[in-house]
Amino acid sequence: MRYIIIGAGAIGATIGGRLAESGSEVVLVARGAHAQALRADGLRLTTADGERVHRLPVAESPADLGELRPDDVLLLTVKTQDALAALDTWADAEVAGGGTAAQRLPVLCAQNGVESERLALRRFARVYGVCVWLPATFLEPGSVSALCAPLTGILHIGRAAGGADARARRIAADLEKAGFEAPVVEDVMRWKYAKLLGNLSNAIQATTGPEPEPAKAALLLRAIREAKAVFGAAGIPYASEDEQSAARGDKVEPPAGVRGGSSWQSLARGTGSVEADYLNGEVVLLGRLHGVPTPVNDTLRHAANIFAREGLPPGAMSVEDLTALADEAVARA
Repeated sequence: MRYIIIGAGAIGATIGGRLAESGSEVVLVARGAHAQALRADGLRLTTADGERVHRLPVAESPADLGELRPDDVLLLTVKTQDALAALDTWADAEVAGGGTAAQRLPVLCAQNGVESERLALRRFARVYGVCVWLPATFLEPGSVSALCAPLTGILHIGRAAGGADARARRIAADLEKAGFEAPVVEDVMRWKYAKLLGNLSNAIQATTGPEPEPAKAALLLRAIREAKAVFGAAGIPYASEDEQSAARGDKVEPPAGVRGGSSWQSLARGTGSVEADYLNGEVVLLGRLHGVPTPVNDTLRHAANIFAREGLPPGAMSVEDLTALADEAVARA
């Protein structure tokens, strides 16, 4: 199988680099300065084992590859706000022997949130969800670090519509060879909804900084309580904290020190957008559909989007000010 990594940022480049190290064929899809750096100098990937440089094929669109191969696997690792454009770009790519990527090839949604699977299922016949536990950092073109040990990450895989199959198991076997644990599960979206609860902190990190503080933990707890109430009203199951702790154990231990999450990194790179609409915003959407107030998550979503839109530096807001905004929203709800 050849793995086409659509969005070779923190997650995509780490998975792609590790797959290449273990002998898999990999193509990195990137744009702009990052694509230029990857072509010129290779992917500089730093893991707990040290730094390596991978010189891999780089594409910016399907046209760069010509006809796709029947054994290609599309690994979607762009941020969710960029997923629709990426899916539309690759869906109509022709595959050798006839048909399109949407008709013939598997697409794996290895992203935070739960929206990309729904977007993909509207276009692709073979859609898989991936629950990603893989702390990684991407702040400069061509360079990515993922320093967890003893495993680089844990990637639960399953069919987005439920169930598992032989293809998922073959992909999981390649990932296991590459330094990941890759459990194949029948209920991958249950794991992704559980991961979403933790990702509600991304907006807090982005706006107030990644340093742990009791006030930040308290605000996150309020956001999580809203989300759990929404999940209950919507009848959405999610993996319990005990299940997640048992699955992670001490397998993906990050090094000491403060690390900024994906939204913090987006602000630091000045990308102009963050995932808040598909993290906190997912809770807001479900709350509105099921009559459950979600003022805290809506405040976090709105604040993170302002930071991205106005180019504010990550961590420029105090947690006290953010909490005050949430309190005002709760009072209005």
